[in-house]
Amino acid sequence: MSTRWSALALVLLLAGCTASPSSGPVGIALPPTAGGFDYQLGGAHPAEVAVVVRDAGADPLRGAYSICYVNGFQTQPEDAALWAAHPELRLTDGTGAAVVDPDWPDEIVLDPSSPAQREGILEILGPVLRGCADAGFDAVEIDNLDTWTRFPAIEPAGARALAAEYVDLAHDAGLAIGQKNAAELTEVAHGALGFDFAITEECGAYDECAAFTDVYGQHVLQIEYPDSLAAAGRSFAQVCALPDRAPLTILRDRALVAEGEPGFVRRVC
Repeated sequence: MSTRWSALALVLLLAGCTASPSSGPVGIALPPTAGGFDYQLGGAHPAEVAVVVRDAGADPLRGAYSICYVNGFQTQPEDAALWAAHPELRLTDGTGAAVVDPDWPDEIVLDPSSPAQREGILEILGPVLRGCADAGFDAVEIDNLDTWTRFPAIEPAGARALAAEYVDLAHDAGLAIGQKNAAELTEVAHGALGFDFAITEECGAYDECAAFTDVYGQHVLQIEYPDSLAAAGRSFAQVCALPDRAPLTILRDRALVAEGEPGFVRRVC
């Protein structure tokens, strides 16, 4: 476990924390800001793009800056049995039952509140991050950074400490690391925790793009979905015209299916 959290804890107590766009740690490249982008979590497929995000179980895309998806604060459905063997790492309710995310009912919430719990989580997910580097990915995206804001039983300092550990692990492996969503946490995530870039879903639909681009500059990757744009009464063309949108902005189908499968949607600004 890294000892740098003790210093970070002091930073996190400061009000009005600000951060400037990052050029990345020494020797670690940030994602390109031009040349095309695709988000392929529902199925990997060939694409002529400069940047792609794929699941940790997929291969990186040859010739592209490839980002590895890792769910850092909740469980993946296919890993349910693995986490069931470690009940002490899961958030539980008053009856002792594991807490599930109501928005993603096949995902169990992890509890990083204590040092022992964080160590246990990292024993499982640390090898996943290092595996991304070994597979040839250039960066990792950590999902559900904001889980602690939605489940008050999680100790906020513990969640931030785990995030800092993910940053250290990624950088030690030669990977850049991206913040996923959590617009309200961008300044802390970048300035105090050390995230290098951001990936945002639906910021154009919910008028949150400036929260990311003001902090990370051009190093933001933006995904919009047809259903949330329709609910907001906004077209993708209108999102593309927003002055604070990310340089690489795409419209994808909600299921993120592979090209050629029913329902596939991909448009670019």
